[in-house]
Amino acid sequence: MEPVLGGVSDIDVTDNSNNSEIEGLGQFAVQEHNNKQNAVLEFTRVLKAKEQVVTGKLYHLTLEAIDAGKKKVFEAKVWVKPWLNSKELQEFKHSHDSPSFTTSDLGAKPDGHGPGWKAVPTDDPEVQDAASHAVKTIQQRSNSLAPYELLEILLAKAEVVEDNVKFDLLLKVKRGSKEDKLSVKVGKSDEGMFHFE
Repeated sequence: MEPVLGGVSDIDVTDNSNNSEIEGLGQFAVQEHNNKQNAVLEFTRVLKAKEQVVTGKLYHLTLEAIDAGKKKVFEAKVWVKPWLNSKELQEFKHSHDSPSFTTSDLGAKPDGHGPGWKAVPTDDPEVQDAASHAVKTIQQRSNSLAPYELLEILLAKAEVVEDNVKFDLLLKVKRGSKEDKLSVKVGKSDEGMFHFE
């Protein structure tokens, strides 16, 4: 299938025929970034890649690199003009600048709850979505006629595991005239789907 001009098409990074070229672009992006920013990132692998046909090709890469001993995910754009034999790094940024969601967007702070769990603001839209999903699910599973109503999110913690986020929430809910506190866990996949745990 020919990509349309300006259209963005996915590249299968697990396909070995693409792999060496894409890995090469990932290494190039990290090296260029290191040179420009005087950084010392160490390229590990390309996680996702898309190509866009422009004058040449613009590759949108999601790549993993090691920064100070920690694996981090970055977004890079590399513009390739084969007839000039040129590659140019257009953009390189830490992946949390993009809509895919990590603890750093949450202003997450380590709170000593084991590895990974961070306290997050209860007014964060992601946290509120997770809480309403939990309340809806509890309502569907209970055979009570009185609906559950979310009054307040008392506490919220999040843990990011690869592309998924898990929320551990303490909710204040009301059902009929009775108020209750519920502790719930809600996961969110990288497709943005919530699931009650």
